[in-house]
Amino acid sequence: MKKMLPVVLAAVLFALSGCQSSSNENGREGNGKLKIVTTFYPMYDFAKNIAGNNASVKILIPAGVEPHDWEPSTKDLIDIQNADVFIYNGASMENWVNKVLQSINQKNLTVIEASKGLPLADGKGEGDSNVQSLDPHVWLDPALAKKEAENIYRGLVKKDPAHKKDYEKNYLAFSKKLNVLDANFKKTAKHAKRKEFVTQHTAFSYLAKQYGLKQIAVAGLSPDQEPSLKGLEEIANEVQKRHIKTVFFETLTSPKVAHTLAKEVHAKTDVLNPLEGLTDKEQKQGLDYIAVMEKNRKALEHALNE
Repeated sequence: MKKMLPVVLAAVLFALSGCQSSSNENGREGNGKLKIVTTFYPMYDFAKNIAGNNASVKILIPAGVEPHDWEPSTKDLIDIQNADVFIYNGASMENWVNKVLQSINQKNLTVIEASKGLPLADGKGEGDSNVQSLDPHVWLDPALAKKEAENIYRGLVKKDPAHKKDYEKNYLAFSKKLNVLDANFKKTAKHAKRKEFVTQHTAFSYLAKQYGLKQIAVAGLSPDQEPSLKGLEEIANEVQKRHIKTVFFETLTSPKVAHTLAKEVHAKTDVLNPLEGLTDKEQKQGLDYIAVMEKNRKALEHALNE
């Protein structure tokens, strides 16, 4: 965590003590809707789908910003304090959350950790070697995304039982979409000529495991991490050995490493979106979680059958 966050926390505590909005006292905004604050895009999308018209949903991390190293501003902390519900992924994704929650008044705040209770994998090669890290990218597996959506649904019902039927209806509708997505990925994996795919960073381990695929990652869990020359050579040899013709990169970080590898092995590059945030262009196109994951599936389908 950057050194700035403790300073921001200390500065904001005084403001929070006197600026808590009436929405927390009443459990609702003035328009009668729950005020939900989410950390990054998948949490926002899931919450919007399940809450429907019963809540206003805010996302903290702006469009086009890579969330791994992001941390909240003073305004963001006040928004969390004054929310009715705060939703985050957990599993080492938002490393600032625990410190923030320890520093604010949670009396009227319902906190939902979407990945709670999910089978999490250890993260390898990222962060402090003395601290165990987890792979947070559970939302990229549609089956686990459904469980995250269920955690959010149950949290909203607990906070606002009066609208349980609405939340249940919305959750079931969203679950059906996730079931279709899951079935499409199963079909893609079943009929693929090969099972291996190459990514710039280790974001798709849960998806690969769910569908019997193998992710060959150029770098670790951090999208900014770059491999050693030796590591890059080893991956290049494996890519050539398996006759893989596509190296995937993502939209929010530099594709330099992916392009370097692709050039070395005479492959092309394509996007496999980890959905850590949508670009402004993607938002203007009206894309959402389901649409982006379907684009990912089609990109994988093509690469696995070249």
